[in-house]
Amino acid sequence: MNTDQDKTAAAQPFEIFLVAAPGLESVLCAEARDRGFANPTAVKGGVTVTGGWPEVWRANLELRGATRVLARIASFRALHLAQLDKRARRVPWAEILRADVPVRVEASCKASRIYHAGAAAQRIERAIAEELGAPIVKAAPKPTGKKPAKDMEAEAEDTGAVQIAIQIKARIDDDLCTISVDSSGESLHKRGHKEAVNKAPMRETLAALFLRQCGYDGREPVVDPMCGSGTFVIEAAEIAAGLKPGRSRHFAFEQLANFDPALWQSLRAGGTSTAPAIRFHGSDRDAGAIAMSRANAERAGVTAWTEFTHHAISDLTPPEGPPGLVIVNPPYGARIGEGKSLIPLYHAMGQTLKARFAGWRVGIITNEAALAKATELPFEEGGVSVSNGGIRVTLYQTGVLGE
Repeated sequence: MNTDQDKTAAAQPFEIFLVAAPGLESVLCAEARDRGFANPTAVKGGVTVTGGWPEVWRANLELRGATRVLARIASFRALHLAQLDKRARRVPWAEILRADVPVRVEASCKASRIYHAGAAAQRIERAIAEELGAPIVKAAPKPTGKKPAKDMEAEAEDTGAVQIAIQIKARIDDDLCTISVDSSGESLHKRGHKEAVNKAPMRETLAALFLRQCGYDGREPVVDPMCGSGTFVIEAAEIAAGLKPGRSRHFAFEQLANFDPALWQSLRAGGTSTAPAIRFHGSDRDAGAIAMSRANAERAGVTAWTEFTHHAISDLTPPEGPPGLVIVNPPYGARIGEGKSLIPLYHAMGQTLKARFAGWRVGIITNEAALAKATELPFEEGGVSVSNGGIRVTLYQTGVLGE
């Protein structure tokens, strides 16, 4: 920010949209409130907060459950394309975008007189190109054909695409056009320190929300007896240590015109991290998964507080120390009814936990109620269904297991 005018503009609050896994908006809202963001409100698909650009940066750096952070930079009525063109040119693009950084525009239309999303995107692209001079990158065509419904985070993960341009998102709903800048770039589940992943990995953002939904706050041990690539264990250790989830990666907002490197470095350096007194344990019957988990924990800087061991679920025993949370994402059938062969595994897991983990709470993520029932654990009522890699799954929770 090179001028006082830029600093004043950056300080003016606006709406920030935190994208959440659908179904877990209230959990992300609680996290945003705990992190001190102003006016957190859960809405369909995410959470709105208010703040300036430093809050946008901080949201990317500190929020564990957000999929991405959208800065809503303009909102206006547009009844036809000519009006959209005219009003899009009034957006102060030069205060936000750089003329040397490519821009990609995506638009969606719902219940509006402007109904052609492609034409709407073209008008906004033209406004940016002619008013600012920034190069325009055409959005990739949406794939055709039927496929399982997925949330936005899963889609971003599946494409494998690397963000090479600043993404502008225009949403026209009931003739109201809202223009946002995707400040994140790659999905925020990509923390930047997990390279090795197992089959059907749990995304870090989803794992963080499930941990919070289980009441985990960083002050109790966590055990994952089917740890895969270690996501739950590493996430729990980072929370306990006070490590910022975005500390190891870059973000799209670093390429914006209003980016302040000095202020960003102060945000990254702020806060304190402390070595937790408790430990976090993962196990798996797959030796390769244990090797992956250890490597990921080392890159994340949590090796000293995590332990990964190679054994079957039947050999699971509680670690020394106080009870805490067992959380597990077991295998499940891709389609309802395909999980029948897994019932013995779930039953064995439930029997082990009931017999050896008195005083602990349990959270199990699966896609079939019959699999959860096979554990014979005393699950509480409720449980939100969310998408994990295109499969609808539910977190089943117990209270404290009895003696």
